[in-house]
Amino acid sequence: MKFKTPALQVALDFTDLNSALKVAEACVSEGVDILEAGTPLIKSVGVKAVKELKSKFPNTIVSADMKTMDTGGLEVELAANAGADIVSVLGVADDSTIVEARDTARRYGIMLQVDLIGHPKPLERVVELNRLNVDIVCFHVGIDVQRRLGITAAQLLEIVRSVKRTFNGMIAVAGGLKPDNITPMIEAGADIVIVGSAITKSPNPGMACREIKRLLRTKVIQ
Repeated sequence: MKFKTPALQVALDFTDLNSALKVAEACVSEGVDILEAGTPLIKSVGVKAVKELKSKFPNTIVSADMKTMDTGGLEVELAANAGADIVSVLGVADDSTIVEARDTARRYGIMLQVDLIGHPKPLERVVELNRLNVDIVCFHVGIDVQRRLGITAAQLLEIVRSVKRTFNGMIAVAGGLKPDNITPMIEAGADIVIVGSAITKSPNPGMACREIKRLLRTKVIQ
């Protein structure tokens, strides 16, 4: 699977499927690259969320944020059968889980993303993940951490720059991203920017998506 980068992924972290589909429709109309069935959505309605997104928007890449910690092959298979193009597992999972997930993703012709949320040594883990030949690594500052410490993904700039020189796959960044801090992340080497509340909680999600896509197009042109 190939897509143009830098790419915009909208994290549909809803618990209500209809709300997620409504925002997804607004974002697809503005050219969003990836629709993410967020973990809360999957926990609320299951992989039906993935199936509905892919059914309604067949020409848009759908990511299933499973945050898998065990039974990597099984959970990737569940998401793939529902129509996912990308599935996430956790970087703190054992290598055997990631290998199982990777091999199953290859069998289904989809991509594996490893989410480094909560990992104590993300740079060291990326070296190992590069050896395991995963498709995407995601540097992710969780919502709870943002709220408690005021930390955002923008503070990962130096990590992204460093990893860009050594990791063979794509780099995604998530956590507090919005129009005023996305450009530095792209300049640092991020291939995918994952935006949640700046779009989903906007009074006009389509317009918010349009503004971010404009920023990304500017970087492509440069």
